[in-house]
Amino acid sequence: MAEYKSIKGFNIQYLDSDPPNPILGQMWYNSTSGTFKGSAAGTVVDATWASGGDLNTVRDQPLGRAGTQTAALVATGNEGPSGNTVNTELYNGSSWTEVNNVNLARRDGGGAGATNTAALIFGGYGTPGARYAQTESWNGTSWTELNDLNTGRNSVGGAGTQTSALFFGGYEAPSPTQFTGRTESWNGTNWTELNDMNTGRNGMGSFGYSNTAVIAAAGTTTTPTTAVENWNGTSWTEIAELNTQRTSPGGSGQSTDGLIYGGYDPALTVYSGKTESWNGTAWTELNDLATARGSGAGALGGTSSTTLFAAGSSPTTAATEEWTTPPIATKTFTAS
Repeated sequence: MAEYKSIKGFNIQYLDSDPPNPILGQMWYNSTSGTFKGSAAGTVVDATWASGGDLNTVRDQPLGRAGTQTAALVATGNEGPSGNTVNTELYNGSSWTEVNNVNLARRDGGGAGATNTAALIFGGYGTPGARYAQTESWNGTSWTELNDLNTGRNSVGGAGTQTSALFFGGYEAPSPTQFTGRTESWNGTNWTELNDMNTGRNGMGSFGYSNTAVIAAAGTTTTPTTAVENWNGTSWTEIAELNTQRTSPGGSGQSTDGLIYGGYDPALTVYSGKTESWNGTAWTELNDLATARGSGAGALGGTSSTTLFAAGSSPTTAATEEWTTPPIATKTFTAS
């Protein structure tokens, strides 16, 4: 068998601490921990949350959650005692900028959009007790009112794009105990009612880039759940469950490569920082949020490797966290 020196041209280094900036493929022995280590390409397991720039407006339960880690959108939400906001903000990878407002102040509805220049918001909750059916479209500059949903509701799931969106679950008027599995699809012009979810619920985390491939995870019926359903353009199918039950988490990604993060625990008294990755088959627990919270806005166009989570309750916050997979990660090896 070839030795490391004959392959790399030098011996494995003997160090008392890990090198600060190892190169890809570098190996060393850490004498302090007594382990062999090396550097390899980073994977989603190595990803972590780090602080980004704060929003200008503190809020939770925003509708708009479009874009990516370096080009995101957050719109509307609950500012607390001052009520719902019409404020819209765009993120450039380091800071948020206020842009043109939405037409209708509301919170806790649905949003879609893989970019921050083409987004959709729909549904939501008003004061006192109104559940809206209004739809608004963002073109990168301003919001335009479009055709309404068939059924106004809040605390819903939303995914897709500005011209190909899905709206599902939530509360229907007049009672907040009326969970629904109702599903509506948007074709760029109109909403059409389709097959219901298997389990009606509210407060789901969801992701997917079109109205034909969507994941809906967690949420609440009488208690928070680990249940996950997949939408194939025609019907919902129950698939592998999350590891941790919760309600009102964030979600980002495609139907075969996504994340669910944050939320509230089963007692609805403790915020969660749990992050789980979906690979199309199973869920894997990863590094937690730095600040546990729920009811925020994840960048829908993100992936399991890069996304962001902004706003939310922990209590109500303007904080942003960015999820990033390092290009090079340190690994520990076991001799065999």
